[in-house]
Amino acid sequence: MLICGDAPLPLPLGSISASKAPSVPDKEDFDEVFSKLQVVPDPRLIVVGTDAALAATLTRLMRTERLHIELAYVAEKHSDATDAYHLSVGARGARTALKGNAQRMPLIRDDAGVALVGCATLTGPGGGPLIGEAYADDTLLFSGTTPKINITPTPQMPGLRASIEPRSRWLPRRWVQGRAVQLGSPAAVLTRDEIPHPRELVRSTFYRHDQEWLLVR
Repeated sequence: MLICGDAPLPLPLGSISASKAPSVPDKEDFDEVFSKLQVVPDPRLIVVGTDAALAATLTRLMRTERLHIELAYVAEKHSDATDAYHLSVGARGARTALKGNAQRMPLIRDDAGVALVGCATLTGPGGGPLIGEAYADDTLLFSGTTPKINITPTPQMPGLRASIEPRSRWLPRRWVQGRAVQLGSPAAVLTRDEIPHPRELVRSTFYRHDQEWLLVR
């Protein structure tokens, strides 16, 4: 088990051996955890923390070719990731992490090799309008300007869905499912699982990885 940041530990997990890590673990924070799991026949890693912690863990599993490890997520409260994958939280989520079954999920990543578990948003600089053009597979999401793009993974194929922010709260949101979302823009600001990308982008792509991951639900 990996406890990230100041995340509270639910009572059902109190007797489980745990390692501590920052709220967003770096690659060195997984060394101890992976050394323990490599001697376990059916390894399962429980992540206690936020969507950013889960995304960092899944990214590390993908980059080190350890996607055979079952991944359980225990969040204190509902989040984009728990909503996307229909996960329980708190003590109930902890019980699921211990006794639930691992299911294969499409793994969504971006062109920087970072996994997405909850939500990615793309806006213009300073949170202003986004200028450019974006597609979900062959479907045009927008061309010109839009307030924002939202991208979330889905537990079923093709693997992700995307929508543009309605210009009025009275307008319905339209989601488009696909295998990939591609954006071209003079300057786009990316926030991935609540973590801002350090610089503006002119291109951004999210797509389904060629391997799946194992999520305990």
